[in-house]
Amino acid sequence: MARVIVDVLPKAEILDPQGQAVARAMGRLGVDGVADVRQGKHFELEVDDTVGDAELEHIAGTLLANPVIEEWVVRRVSS
Repeated sequence: MARVIVDVLPKAEILDPQGQAVARAMGRLGVDGVADVRQGKHFELEVDDTVGDAELEHIAGTLLANPVIEEWVVRRVSS
């Protein structure tokens, strides 16, 4: 079995109101030096060793992310 991480974030040109709310809250709490916050989704998958990179990209792009407004990164972290 392999462990795969898929991180999904809004594309840079897409407004991220949740991230903006977190950034404002940090300022109110006295946290300085944070210029921007982007909030996304984090998935951990346990997959069979036969699942290839192309299939993982397909899973991410069709089931885990909305390719119109989100981008994603797929990483294998162990085998």
